[in-house]
Amino acid sequence: MFKYVLKRIGLMLVVFFIIISICFVLVKLLPNTEATQFGKDRAIIEQRRAQLGYDKPLIVQYGIFIQKTLLGFNWGVSEELYRGQDVWQIFVSKLPPTMLVNTYTMLIAVPIGLLLGIYSALKKNKWQDHVISTGVMIFISVPSYVYAFLVQYLLCFKLTGWVGKEVFPLQMQAGTDYFSWGMFVSLIPAILSLGFGTIAGLARYTRAELCEVLTQEYMLLARTKGLTRGQATVRHALRNSMVPIFPMIMGEFIGIIGGSLIIEQIFGIPGVGPLYINSITARDYNFFMLLSAFYTIIGLASGLLVDLSYGFVDPRIRMGEK
Repeated sequence: MFKYVLKRIGLMLVVFFIIISICFVLVKLLPNTEATQFGKDRAIIEQRRAQLGYDKPLIVQYGIFIQKTLLGFNWGVSEELYRGQDVWQIFVSKLPPTMLVNTYTMLIAVPIGLLLGIYSALKKNKWQDHVISTGVMIFISVPSYVYAFLVQYLLCFKLTGWVGKEVFPLQMQAGTDYFSWGMFVSLIPAILSLGFGTIAGLARYTRAELCEVLTQEYMLLARTKGLTRGQATVRHALRNSMVPIFPMIMGEFIGIIGGSLIIEQIFGIPGVGPLYINSITARDYNFFMLLSAFYTIIGLASGLLVDLSYGFVDPRIRMGEK
């Protein structure tokens, strides 16, 4: 197991360096903004470009990039979005809102998705199962940004007209009091927009796994030994069906972080999602490289954690065994 983890970490680092290297080369093929256009920040930008060797061959610039950024965690300063300000500090300040909305989404969506999947499996081929399955297919098929516009229309516009006052704001509440009730209420539209797809995916997967487990022979044996249907389901069916479902939950969290890029933009959440999109449109290459590295390492690490989680859920599973 230890050798398997080391091997996976090594492969993960190799893939990470390949992706970042490709991003670096592509960025260097794009034109840079003339330093004369930065006004009072010109001296800071020129000094940083000199440190990164902008006037040197590409291979030399790549070596400097590896040394100063990936190894020294010095990602430079912003050239367009936050001129002259440190890129890493801006990134750290934008990270809490993104993690907050994604954490809230998972805390709400995971239990609902699991409960709907379990209920649908227990009511297999009945009208409850058909209703849930139909809703699941609809919510899986529609992109999250479509939900965002519907949620804004229904909760932020129509509901305000019905009750005569604003219940849910169109945009996230300003400030850094992230754990206040007002902040949570302002995030509910974004949470719902992100959560619909997660709920539907978990419900469908849970139903499929639980339906398969309920038809196994050991379930019939458990019933013949005197266990009720509920006892057999809780003690045996749910435990076995959770083996592939639990790693999926971890994967859903990473999927939400990637999907929140657009949702954060729509609901005015000052997280890393809008920062990533704006860095591309504004050609702020330092931000782009940092955020590309962030999303890449998150995705690769999640794959490793998902594989290792199988062993924690079911001790009989051992990764890397021959």
